[in-house]
Formats: sequence, C-alpha cells, structure tokens
Amino acid sequence: MDIKRDPAAVDKASGVIMQQQPSPDGARPIPGWQGALVLLLLLGLVASACGQEWITPVAESELVEQVLFHSEAVGSTVSYHVYLPEVYAERPATRFPVLYWLHGSGSGWLGIPWLATYFDNAMARGDIQPLIVVFPHGLPQGMWSDAKSGLQPVASMLVGDLIADVDQRFRTHADRAGRLVEGWSMGGYGAGRMGLTHPELFAAFSMLGSGPLQLDFLAEGSVPLPQRLLVFEQVYGNDKAYFEALSPWRLAEQAAALGLEPRFRLIIGKDDALLQSNRAFQQLLDELELAHEYLELDDVGHEPTALLQILRQLGDWSFYAQAEPSVPIFQDRFLEP
Repeated sequence: MDIKRDPAAVDKASGVIMQQQPSPDGARPIPGWQGALVLLLLLGLVASACGQEWITPVAESELVEQVLFHSEAVGSTVSYHVYLPEVYAERPATRFPVLYWLHGSGSGWLGIPWLATYFDNAMARGDIQPLIVVFPHGLPQGMWSDAKSGLQPVASMLVGDLIADVDQRFRTHADRAGRLVEGWSMGGYGAGRMGLTHPELFAAFSMLGSGPLQLDFLAEGSVPLPQRLLVFEQVYGNDKAYFEALSPWRLAEQAAALGLEPRFRLIIGKDDALLQSNRAFQQLLDELELAHEYLELDDVGHEPTALLQILRQLGDWSFYAQAEPSVPIFQDRFLEP
C-alpha cells in the first residue's frame, strides 16, 4: 500500500489554516483543521453536523487511508482511518504494534491529518518505534461506551469488531503486547475505560485532557450543560447509576480490588477546565495504589495540539515504548524490561 506524504500546514494553536510552513523542529509541516470552528469541534465544544452516522468523510491527508468494514455490533458499515509507518512497505514480512487513538467529542476525523503528521514526524526522527496508528470513529458524542438504549454500541464495535478487522487486514502484533490505546478528552475517558475494562487487549493506555472523570456527569465541566443533558439522555439513558458503572473511577476501584496492575498515564493542562476532576481521579489512583504516570502541563488549556507539542518538546515518548517492538533495530531502544 503506497501512501504519499505531503500534507499542508496550519497554525497548531488556533487551528486556522495557513500557508505551508516548516514545523518547529524542521520536520514535516503539521496540518491542522479547517478554521477555528474545527478546533472547537475537536475539543467537544460544538456538536457535529454529521449526527450519529457511523461513516465519516475521508480525512484530508495522504498519510492515512479510510477503511470501511461491517460491524456485527452495529449491524452496518463503520469507518475508521489508518496510518501505516513508512517502514511498513519496506518490510513485508514484519508485523507492527498498533496504537488506537480515540478522538474527543465532535468531528474527530478532522483532527486526523494533524495527528498522523505528528506521529509520522516522531517516527521519522526516531523518537518512537514504527507503529500502525488507527483512528476509530466513535460517533460525535458516543462516549466510547455502549448506550443504555442499545442504539449506539460504540464500545462493542471497537473491542468486538474493529480490532479484529485491523488484525485481519494489516500486519499487526495481534495480541495484548502489541496494542496501545490513547485518547483526548472524551477519547481519554474512552481510553481509560478500554484499558481498565479490557486489560487482556491493551498493554497500556494513555488519558490526555480526559473527561468526564467525576462521578456526577452533570457536574460543572468544559461542555455546556444543554449538551451534557443531551449526551446523558442519549448514551446513559438519564441513569446516574449506569453512568457511574461505566466511569473510569469505578473501573479503577474494580481493577485495584482484583489486584490488576494496569500500565497507564494521565496528563492534563493546568489551564484546562477539567483539571480539578483529573486531580481528584489522580488522588483516587494514589489511594488505590495503582501505579501510573501523572503530569500537569503549565500554560496548557483544553487544547490537544498544545498538549502534544509540549510533550514533544519534553521528549516524553515513553508511553509508546510499552508496545512490543517489531523492527529489530528498535528492540534495544524501545523494548522495556
């Protein structure tokens, strides 16, 4: 599969489209979203115009390919996008670890070009090992959960159908050691849920700017109350007990009670409206004695591009080393003892 690599550039902080410029480290220019409204969509501040469709438009990046497959859980066709590392074509006998990257609420597919370039640059620099990066579509407000009504089986689609399709379609490490899951905002909540609920599927998980982490879904947060009320009805059936049962908070308690030792990180900006709920969740993890990485970043709000760029500047790539390396030259550097 040949994937050309020549995306356009954009201002990473504002999301406003610009003329092509080199990225700060002189690597491939990082594309962004189509204007400031798009950034709002990624941050989960506006609802997506595509409603509850399971197929997104094609992401505007030559680094990724859209895949359509039939989901038994959904009962229809579902889309996802996939990034293949450059070495994938060069090593036809090699199997690669997979990073599942879960989007925030809104039109998550609009953020894929920026993210694909971010990871492509990191691999080109040798910061992270070659990974297949999969961008599932979890619906604009799907919460990476199975809706109580049964009408939006997002979690079942992901763990029951999509992962199997990826393993069948691409040369993957088709086991726990070869899978990571990471997400932003709603996707960070989803990554926590997936990692804690399915430790048999993922070697580690990463929660970035995550929410909701509190036990009361309608408590103050970064999303306007009318939107929270809509999601609370559509996903959780206005059932506080159902929301609580699905929450990373309760899942962490269950993991500790079972003696599980998940590997994960929790990262939040100090200017993020979700900071206090992340701090409360982190305190819970300490009380439960669940080992984890916790990081608060100065001068970062609820902005995925800003958070990821700070992590790049800090050289914090250790999370991606927790999947089993596939390319021999990366074994010593990236395989942890």
